[in-house]
This record gives sequence, structure tokens and C-alpha cells, in this order.
Amino acid sequence: MRYFWILFFLVNNVWSQNLDMKILEKINLNRYKNIDHSLDILSSSSDYIGIAVPLIEFGRGLILQDASIKNKALDLGIGLLGTYAVGYGLKKAVDRPRPYTKNLKLENFKVENDSSFPSGSTALAFNTATGLSLAYKKWYVIAPAFAYASGVGYARMHLGVHYPSDVLAGAAIGTASAIISRKLNKLVRNGVRKRKIKHEK
Repeated sequence: MRYFWILFFLVNNVWSQNLDMKILEKINLNRYKNIDHSLDILSSSSDYIGIAVPLIEFGRGLILQDASIKNKALDLGIGLLGTYAVGYGLKKAVDRPRPYTKNLKLENFKVENDSSFPSGSTALAFNTATGLSLAYKKWYVIAPAFAYASGVGYARMHLGVHYPSDVLAGAAIGTASAIISRKLNKLVRNGVRKRKIKHEK
């Protein structure tokens, strides 16, 4: 909770808002415009990938009859729900206007209808990347997963629809949701296992 208030202070502090806008201007106004459409597709994919990954994992677990894969799918699914819930709650609570409504120099690729803080697309991408990295601790999973998530975060600034602090907050929320969901699920599974052992005795 302490980190939330620090982040909230930074978002609402005039000095940090000016720094946020300066960084965004450098990214957005000096961007390579030919990749705008591609980066829009990349950032829009986070919802679909975030939902598809736990479903594919669960299907794989059913086909292979592997309980550990199904548990990993459950971790990924609950992390996804947590990311959606926290992200939506913060968007409503903070209600930060999109940067292009405050700075007319910015060249936003499209108009977004919800509030700016935090970046939901970044949160979902980092939740998926963290969840997969915790489930499969291999460099060939971790490296592309976080490269993808970082690409989504950059795309949101490149397209002029999010401040850097929105993206950082989204990355923190997605990462934390994945870690917390995994730990909670592990506690629940251990509790169920202990009750089964106790009952069998």
C-alpha cells in the first residue's frame, strides 16, 4: 500500500508531471512514424494474449492430463483477473486525463476513451510475461516474454496515449499480480493437500 501512495504522489506532483511530459514529448515527437500502425497492433494484442495464454495452458494440461500445467494455467488466469481489477479500480480512482488532452503538441495515434493511469495494456503484458517466467524458468521463455511486455509499454508512449509513469505503474501492477496470484494459489493448494493427508489418516 505504501508504494501505491508514493506512486500516487508522483503522478499528482507538478515537478514529476513536467518530467513525465518532457520524456513523453521526446519519445512521441521524435518517433519513427512508419511503425505507428505496427506498434498499435502490438499494444492492442495484450488483451488477447493475456486471455489466450491461460486458456491454452489449461487446454494443454487437460490433453496431457498434467495437473501441474493446469495449476500454472490457474496461476496465470487469477493473475490476469487481478490485473484487470486493480487496473480498472485505479483508472476510476485516479481519473488522470490522457496526455494528448493536456499537451496539444503530442501526436496521438488514436483517441482513447478511458483514463490514462495506469496503462492497462502494459499491466496485462507484464502480468503475462511474469506469469510465464515464473511457470517456466527458462531464458527462452523469460527473454521473449519481457521483450514483448517492454515493447507494449514503449508502444503506449510512442503512440502518445500514456505518460511514462502510467507505463511504469502498469508494469508494476502486472508483475505484482502475477507474483501474488502464484503465491496465493500455492498456499491454497498446500492447504488442500494438508487437509487431504489429515483426512486420510
